[in-house]
Amino acid sequence: MDKYTNRYITFTINNDNGIKQLRVSKKPLFYILYTLLGLFFAFSIAFVFINLSLIQMDKDRLDIELELVETKRINEELNNLLSQTQLELHEKNEEISEATDYFNKVENIIGIPTENELPLKQRVDIARLDTEQRTTLLQLIPSGSPLEDSIINSYFGYRHHPVLKRKALHMGVDLKATIGTPVYATADGIIETASFDRFNGNLVIIQHIYGFKSYYAHLNKTMVKSGSFVKKGDLIAYSGNTGISSGPHLHYEIRFLSKSLDPLTFVMWGMKNYTEIFEKETEISWDSLITAISHIKVQDPTPQPQLSLQEQK
Repeated sequence: MDKYTNRYITFTINNDNGIKQLRVSKKPLFYILYTLLGLFFAFSIAFVFINLSLIQMDKDRLDIELELVETKRINEELNNLLSQTQLELHEKNEEISEATDYFNKVENIIGIPTENELPLKQRVDIARLDTEQRTTLLQLIPSGSPLEDSIINSYFGYRHHPVLKRKALHMGVDLKATIGTPVYATADGIIETASFDRFNGNLVIIQHIYGFKSYYAHLNKTMVKSGSFVKKGDLIAYSGNTGISSGPHLHYEIRFLSKSLDPLTFVMWGMKNYTEIFEKETEISWDSLITAISHIKVQDPTPQPQLSLQEQK
């Protein structure tokens, strides 16, 4: 009886019709109770998780709003700075434009060709040189051709060597010349070398001012000696076909601080196209060179008559 009773739960109901008893098995009831408790805990955990997620979302949203406010503030500062910079740049451009216009007028007045491609500062430096100083610069730095006639047979740069039969850097230009053609110094200087070597044949090297050198190779005969001084236009040699050469010609080089430059630029350089070399030869600091030249006082080479003691009195 006890075992039977433990398996069921008895519910007694009293009403007008009498007493009724309802027995319900304990196992399904426990199952329902456990299910309800499980659902309660699941909903509780889900509720807590959802609340925590909402709190985190609110926090993230607040952080994003703060970041947006800060970003907006930074953008406004940058826009203000950009506007200020653009205004200052516009003012500077106007000042440069006014200076350029004024400088163009000055150039036209003093007869200097306008070179709008050059920077304004460099144009000012170039304009500082008067005609005598420009002539001095052309006298001191190699300019013009070492021959009376300049016909280029081979240009500066890499080429297929006609004798060595391989690609090699041609560090100068080859000027057309028959054997015995007079060769002239292209600037004032001192003869550094007047000798023979197997590759260049008879070679003359002139050391010029401000780090420039000129080379004259494959000569038939040299007319100068090492250590002697020469002026621009002095006869220094006669062209030939000595050394490693495929035929009579003059090999001519220009170097600045041991770096080979294209000699054609210097061969074509003169008073008429005076400023072109400043654009083409960017390896040279022309600004500082022109500054140095502008301080040179060109002396009148005409000898002054000597006054007698009586006249001095």
